[in-house]
Amino acid sequence: MDRRQQRTRDAIFKAFRSLLEKKRYTHISVQDIVDEANIGRSTFYAHFETKDELLKAMCTEIFNHVFSEELNSEETHDFSKDNKSIAPRLTHILYHLKDSEKNIAAILSCESGELFLKFFKEYLSELFSQYLPETKANIPVDFVLNHLTGSFTEAVKWWIANRMKNTPEEIVRYYTEVRFPDF
Repeated sequence: MDRRQQRTRDAIFKAFRSLLEKKRYTHISVQDIVDEANIGRSTFYAHFETKDELLKAMCTEIFNHVFSEELNSEETHDFSKDNKSIAPRLTHILYHLKDSEKNIAAILSCESGELFLKFFKEYLSELFSQYLPETKANIPVDFVLNHLTGSFTEAVKWWIANRMKNTPEEIVRYYTEVRFPDF
């Protein structure tokens, strides 16, 4: 992709994020995005077939960075020296969600949330599978991955619903310390 195409794509993402802050996903049309980005309709379609494809591309871009193998020092956090275990990686993810709080809250607050969470779970499953120890119990690996991704996703939803009052470190600590109580 050349620089001109990248600038156009960035303008489309910026316009879409801006609209998500103001309107529900269902009320955003391709024309709204085109107008906000100040581009032609055919230019939008040269990059994306649908609004859903734009959302998927935006999620992919976010997740490719958030879930990258190499953690770098960033403005709000630095896990570049401690990324061997799962906790720093999960905390890194939460910092990015917190940094994008308005966008994430807007995406999760409407029907686009299900699509976002689907992509999020796919990336989480890949991450968790890297840290999944060999289990001696007779539990299918896909069951364990489903449980881990589902429970972490629900923890994130709880955190967002509570306006991210807890720190990312606290949420990861809660998540990693949860044990099934004895009955």
